[in-house]
Amino acid sequence: MLKNKGHSSKKDNLAVNAVALQDHILHDLQLRNLSVADHSKTQVQKKENKSLKRDTKAIIDTGLKKTTQCPKLEDSEKEYVLDPKPPPLTLAQKLGLIGPPPPPLSSDEWEKVKQRSLLQGDSVQPCPICKEEFELRPQVLLSCSHVFHKACLQAFEKFTNKKTCPLCRKNQYQTRVIHDGARLFRIKCVTRIQAYWRGYVVRKWYRNLRKTVPPTDAKLRKKFFEKKTQDWKPA
Repeated sequence: MLKNKGHSSKKDNLAVNAVALQDHILHDLQLRNLSVADHSKTQVQKKENKSLKRDTKAIIDTGLKKTTQCPKLEDSEKEYVLDPKPPPLTLAQKLGLIGPPPPPLSSDEWEKVKQRSLLQGDSVQPCPICKEEFELRPQVLLSCSHVFHKACLQAFEKFTNKKTCPLCRKNQYQTRVIHDGARLFRIKCVTRIQAYWRGYVVRKWYRNLRKTVPPTDAKLRKKFFEKKTQDWKPA
């Protein structure tokens, strides 16, 4: 009897460990609809969505302009972490089968990650997902030092239904909103405007110079003085 009980307890432990590992894999891949632990939560979310649909009211457009407050420049340039709280522990992590997730990065650690990204030149290069320049669109830095458009990364997560870096495939990364691409784009625009303005000033100065200083070439010099005599009118 004791042997049978011990054998059955081992089988129960194996079954619990298997379920815990399966639940951890589903959490790690962010497949929420298939997760064992989140099944009740998904049902609660569905009920909340139905109640929200019932409580929604039609909005009447009065035609009046609504006053919207423009965001401050300091707030728009402020960097912040998108996921400040670590994900909850899975059953496998609670049982000690798998190590706990890494703690949230501190400001110094984020600064080191950002310096690594700057050395790689990620903000200068286009977004690896859409292959377009960052310009003024929101930009996110991952804890693996890779940089993407915020919208592109959200679309990638939604399409793959898991949270892995598109480049290095790191699981459950941490994200931080940065503005390096926007700052570089502004500098690029300012230098281009300055170059156009300097070119305009130089061309204008050269036209005035050609009108006042005679050229050294004989033919051009002759045309220059002929034009001067034609434009000259006696008082």
